[in-house]
Amino acid sequence: MNSQLQQSVSVLKGVGDDKETELNQLGIRTLNDLIQHFPYRYDNFEVQPIENLKHGERVTIEGKVQSEAVVRFYGKKKSRLTVRLAVENILVTAVFFNRHFLKKKLNIGHTIVVTGKWDKYKLTITGQDVKFGSSDSSRKMEPVYSATGSVTVKQLRRFMNQALQRFGADIEETLPAAIRKTYKLPGKKEAYESIHFPETAEQLKHARRRLVYEELLLFQLNMQAFKRRERMSSQGVTHTFEESSLFSFIDSLPFSLTDAQHRVIKEIITDMKQPLKMNRLLQGDVGSGKTVVASVAMFGAHLSGMQSALMVPTEILAEQHFQGLQDLFKETDVTITLLTGSTKGKKRQEINDSIREGNVDIVVGTHALIQEDVHFNNLGLVITDEQHRFGVNQRRALRDKGYEPDVLFMTATPIPRTLAISVFGDMDVSIIDELPAGRKQIQTYWVKPPMLERVLFFIQKELKKGRQAYVICPLIEESDKLDVQNAIDVHAQLQQFFTEYQVALMHGRLHSEEKEEVMASFSNGATDILVSTTVVEVGVNVPNATVMLIYDADRFGLSQLHQLRGRVGRGEHQSFCILLADPKGETGKERMQIMEETQDGFALSEKDLELRGPGDFFGSKQSGLPDFKIADVVHDYRALETARKDAIHFINMEQFWEDDSFLYLRNHVKQSGAWSGTKLD
Repeated sequence: MNSQLQQSVSVLKGVGDDKETELNQLGIRTLNDLIQHFPYRYDNFEVQPIENLKHGERVTIEGKVQSEAVVRFYGKKKSRLTVRLAVENILVTAVFFNRHFLKKKLNIGHTIVVTGKWDKYKLTITGQDVKFGSSDSSRKMEPVYSATGSVTVKQLRRFMNQALQRFGADIEETLPAAIRKTYKLPGKKEAYESIHFPETAEQLKHARRRLVYEELLLFQLNMQAFKRRERMSSQGVTHTFEESSLFSFIDSLPFSLTDAQHRVIKEIITDMKQPLKMNRLLQGDVGSGKTVVASVAMFGAHLSGMQSALMVPTEILAEQHFQGLQDLFKETDVTITLLTGSTKGKKRQEINDSIREGNVDIVVGTHALIQEDVHFNNLGLVITDEQHRFGVNQRRALRDKGYEPDVLFMTATPIPRTLAISVFGDMDVSIIDELPAGRKQIQTYWVKPPMLERVLFFIQKELKKGRQAYVICPLIEESDKLDVQNAIDVHAQLQQFFTEYQVALMHGRLHSEEKEEVMASFSNGATDILVSTTVVEVGVNVPNATVMLIYDADRFGLSQLHQLRGRVGRGEHQSFCILLADPKGETGKERMQIMEETQDGFALSEKDLELRGPGDFFGSKQSGLPDFKIADVVHDYRALETARKDAIHFINMEQFWEDDSFLYLRNHVKQSGAWSGTKLD
């Protein structure tokens, strides 16, 4: 990067101390930051034929005034001005609000150019900008930037123009000529000038294409460099065992595995048998049998004389995994222990001793596994369940308990391929995309609030059969901002309705011990109805629960609704998911209909991504999703795939590491820390 562009924005004319402070608040400190502050939209002043105008969009038309302007006043100081224009021999009505002063300038026969929102059915334009006289060919597309404080969009345009005029020559070309030629991409300087001040929509398209590809390529180069370095440098553990023994264990299971489970097991076993460290993400819908796959991997580690650790987010989930694994391994010589925060005193010391001495094959636990007093004898396989619930440092701490153990991350959150290759691009991904045979589909119904009483009587019928129910609410207590049912109120209402049954309440503000207690009571059947916020989303297995009622379901994303729905349908009985919602917009209605029709978590996750965008996908920003300046992983999916393919090719070819044409890209990888292995956990 040329040092000229690393200068402070204060070198620009008109940027004093106050303006500099406000620009800093926008993340603009240097000239380079400024030219990378891209417009989020453009005001298009290009006059287009009426037949090309799209209903509801911002457009620009040119016409002759055909009638006197009529002004009507209403309310306090509010006005509505209408005037008829002849546009291509068609009469169009232009409407201006609170611009009554224009009346004097709108003379019959004069030409004006109006920019505003187009209504093609009424042939009306609601004017936001007006220019007297014919259209000015130099004013076609103007960038609109996010601004702050007293910094206006107009000033940002001026600063941007000044920066490009004075320092544009210092914009360094970063992509090799061969790549630019292959994809017909403009040069970097030209791309920056066109993204900020495009003369045509076509020019803008190519500038954006260039900058999006480069941003995604730089990101993917880091991902692939890290992955390659890990493979080259990580002489991990090599698991050696007879596959026939592993298949005997699989055959002894009381159920048949699906084809998808067999495929994924093969991928994992192949990794484990290699001297390179496994770094694999196992995705599978709720109930697809990820735990069984993990147990086969742990049995493989046991056969090769190594220990396995399975880390899960909550104690109750750890206990369920522990009991489940004991059932799976009861006919083998595999030893399993459970270690959680509740394991205290002498018992904890005994468990720690047996782990250190190698008398335990599998340790199931919560973050207690990463405490300083836990020492493994020969840790060869680390598995984390719902890995996005743990921080990077927690995952690394468990991995560091062994000498480069194989790592398997499991998640029941179906992550669209688009995001998987962004967020988890440094991992190999295995997907179980098939449910075990005989699993009953959960019947899903969308109902409006007036039907709530009928729903409650339906739940009562299920309770009489000895079943249990979940009731989920978006908020803990009343909020002025959102008119949504809250867990505390709903809990009180349901206690009044279901007087013969036990109704419990769980939410995020309870201490972890209280949450565990409430959940344990529901798990063992002492509680009939559990009213909760989404803290119940991940984990627990209550086969007797057959109803999931979700209040204000339109407030949740599709993936989250699917996760919640997956809490039921785990036993032999038919289960039901009832979405209580009265969505106002089309998107909300569409989401409810999709939920009724679709049970496939991956299909839902792709749709969720389309409807809500990547920032909201994980429910929070801790997803590890890269913060791109111009690229959008949903809409730029093809560019992401291309960048990934190219990055793999470049990282693995000698020319990339030697040829001067790749110097910038090579330096980027080295400076990012990806090649030294210090980043991208």
